[in-house]
Amino acid sequence: MNELISAFFSYAFLTRALFAGVLIALCAALLGVSLVLKNYALIGDGLSHVGFGALAVAAAANLAPLTVAVPVVVAAAFLLLRLRGRGAIRGDSAIAIFSTSALALGVMVSSVCGMNTDISAYLFGSILSMSESDVILSAVLCGIVLVLYVVFYHKIFMVTFDESFARATGTHTGFYDTLLAVLTAVTVVLGMRLMGTLLISSLIIFPSLSAMRVCRRFGSVVTVSAVISVVCVVAGLAVSYLFSTPAGASVVAANVVVFAAFALTGAVLARRRSRALLAEDSENAERI
Repeated sequence: MNELISAFFSYAFLTRALFAGVLIALCAALLGVSLVLKNYALIGDGLSHVGFGALAVAAAANLAPLTVAVPVVVAAAFLLLRLRGRGAIRGDSAIAIFSTSALALGVMVSSVCGMNTDISAYLFGSILSMSESDVILSAVLCGIVLVLYVVFYHKIFMVTFDESFARATGTHTGFYDTLLAVLTAVTVVLGMRLMGTLLISSLIIFPSLSAMRVCRRFGSVVTVSAVISVVCVVAGLAVSYLFSTPAGASVVAANVVVFAAFALTGAVLARRRSRALLAEDSENAERI
C-alpha cells in the first residue's frame, strides 16, 4: 500500500489533480446542499455548458481559459437569477436556453477552429490539462468560496429554508441568492478542468442527495456531504490511476456507489423508526 501511495504521488499531474479536486469537491458539496433544497440543482449543469462555450472561445483566441470562463459564467449566473426573479422565464427553461446555446457555440467554435481533439477533454475532463497555475488559481478561488460560505452560513441557511421569512426579517435575500449563484459559477468553472462539462454537476448533486438519505439536520447534511464528496474524489482518482479509467467518470461512479449505499441505509433506518413509532403507539394505547 505504501508503495502504491508513493507511486501515485510521484506523478505531478496526479498530485495537482488530487489537491485541486479535494478543494473543488468541498466547495461543490457545501453549495450543493442549498441548491438541491432550493430546487435549483440543475444550475450547475447549465453553467457548466456556458463554461464549455467560454473555454472553447478562449482556446480559439489563445487566451487563458480560466480568466475568460470565470467572468462569463458569473455573468450567466446573474442573468439566470434575474430571469428567475422577474418570472419572465421559469428557472429550468432559462437554464435549458443558456446551456444548449452555449454548448452549440462551443461545438461550432471547436469545429471551425479545428479543435475537435480538445472537445473530449472539455466535455469529460482531463487531469493532464491541469497546469500548476490552474491549481494555484483553483486553490485561491476555492479558499474564497469556503471563507464566504462560512462567514454567511447562517444567512444562507435562512434563505435556503424559508426565503419569505428571511425577507420578512429584513434579510436581503437577493444578495445571498446572488452570492450562492456566483460561488456556484466559480466552482463549476474550476471543476470542469477535472470533471468535464457533462459531469461537473454530479459533484453538486450526488453528495447532497446521499447525505439527505440519512441525515435530518442541515448542519449534519452539510458535514456529511462534504466528507462524501472528498472521499469520492480521492477514490475516483485512485481507481483512475489503478485501472486507467477517465478521472471524471471514476469520480461519478464512486458517487453512484455511495448514493446507493446511503439510500439503502436510509431506507433501513426509516423502517426502524416507523417500527419504533408503531411500538410506542401500541404501548400508549394499552396504557389508555
